[in-house]
Amino acid sequence: MDRDAQTQKPPVVVVTGPTASGKTPLAIEIAQRFGGEIVNADSMQVYRYMDVGTAKPSLEQRAQVPHHLLDVVTPDVPYSAGRYAEEARKAAAEIHARNKIVVLTGGTGLYIRAFLEGLLETGEADPELRAELNEQNRAAVEAGDPLRLHRRLEKIDPEAADRIHPNDARRIIRALEIAGRIGEAVSSLRAEHASGDRPYRTLHLALDPGREALIERIDRRCSEMIENGLLREARALRERGYGPELRPLRAIGYRHMTPVVDGSDTLANALEEMRRDTRRFARRQRTWLRKVADVRWYEPDPPEPILDAVESFLGDTGQA
Repeated sequence: MDRDAQTQKPPVVVVTGPTASGKTPLAIEIAQRFGGEIVNADSMQVYRYMDVGTAKPSLEQRAQVPHHLLDVVTPDVPYSAGRYAEEARKAAAEIHARNKIVVLTGGTGLYIRAFLEGLLETGEADPELRAELNEQNRAAVEAGDPLRLHRRLEKIDPEAADRIHPNDARRIIRALEIAGRIGEAVSSLRAEHASGDRPYRTLHLALDPGREALIERIDRRCSEMIENGLLREARALRERGYGPELRPLRAIGYRHMTPVVDGSDTLANALEEMRRDTRRFARRQRTWLRKVADVRWYEPDPPEPILDAVESFLGDTGQA
């Protein structure tokens, strides 16, 4: 595509990075300075009643600039990447129609990719094949070999196996299901899909304060979540009828509060486990982002180099 055609595409500034890296305040500053509105790209912040544990922007922060796709559904309603892409693109079209800039903000890579590139067309699910793979995985776990299906995926689709964590049984099974149903590796489909036309001109920013600084930020954030009422929020969710079996309630933070709510563990133990699991999650986010093309990495402080990059990007579209 020639440069003129590329610059005619509506601009999107992506602000991503591992958890606790400073995405929210930076996104707000970008939106305020350049006339933007924020579209959430965090898969947990779409759920109502889940504010503290998802680090959702505060009411004060939301009052500073418009935010979209927060509090979309209750925790008992399934919310897919496909639905997200449809609703986020609709919000983006409305923002662009107001001659505003879209600032796509969050740490859920699948949601960002679905928004920017659309989702792979893999056809209808095969319930029988998925059930068979789930049963094989259950048998492997019982036999003391929980990585058996991941090793199988390594043989069929090494690129997908490298991208998917060995303990992420759901995504491993999905990749094997697609490969078994259509006879083609997911990574091959993704490569073909990525070569297609994309609807936005994108500046993809990723924040990384450095390993030690990020650990400090994560530990501090986890403590602040406890101080700000995460346990109270978890209890309120239970009282509303949202049990720990729901997928959103199995997320970091909420699953750690479950035994405390049940009286089988202490808040101090839950906090340490929550910090540990959040650090691991942040490492996976960084690993995933390192493989994404065209990502520009910045330390969150000072913000001036980032703001200069945004100004330059928007200047190329005539919108700075």
